[in-house]
Amino acid sequence: MTAAISFSPTLEDRLSPSSPSPSSAPSSPPLRLSLAPVGAVPALLDGAWWPRSRDLGAELPALTAVLDPLWGRITRVTVNPTHWPVVPRKVPVAGHVVKVGWFLAEQDPHELLLLSYRVGRWNLLVIPPQTDQVSAAWLMAAASDPLGTSTASRLMEEEARLRTVSETDRAVEAVWDTEGGHGARDPAALPRPRIPAVAATDRDRSAAPAGPSGM
Repeated sequence: MTAAISFSPTLEDRLSPSSPSPSSAPSSPPLRLSLAPVGAVPALLDGAWWPRSRDLGAELPALTAVLDPLWGRITRVTVNPTHWPVVPRKVPVAGHVVKVGWFLAEQDPHELLLLSYRVGRWNLLVIPPQTDQVSAAWLMAAASDPLGTSTASRLMEEEARLRTVSETDRAVEAVWDTEGGHGARDPAALPRPRIPAVAATDRDRSAAPAGPSGM
């Protein structure tokens, strides 16, 4: 089951606190969440959630506040404790309490499982809080792709691979710039290629037409 809602990872930049509206009151940071479209074929993941910390007690209320109207009241969530230092048994949210469970071997370490009583279950990729915006944007798009077939851990591995490739390309570019590579890109700045001299044989000399006298 999927729902259509998407909060861009860069939304908080457009709502920068450096220039608040005079009449606006302080508010919570926007929820960073991306979900697959409504009516899409069920995939392994229903979207991605990018929390700001690994504190479930602090992060879950904002998540359930958005998901409850879309998916029905979230009554239980489960996590893999590998990346969560503290897993509380219950978390108070708006109007009710969410029970929290955990599975070590049975659940993907990068996944959050949400259950709604008598409605269904959903799986969200949990993007690490310290992830940079470019990587998070890619992960959000990939996890909410209705045609996606990757697990949460597989997406994290692919993002790490792409980041490594990008960093390698930047390193090569830096070396290229340091060595004057940009200047060499201008065709006018490139040296003319030297054509190797080929010694003419007696046969070539006899076949060549005689040039005008006096040259």
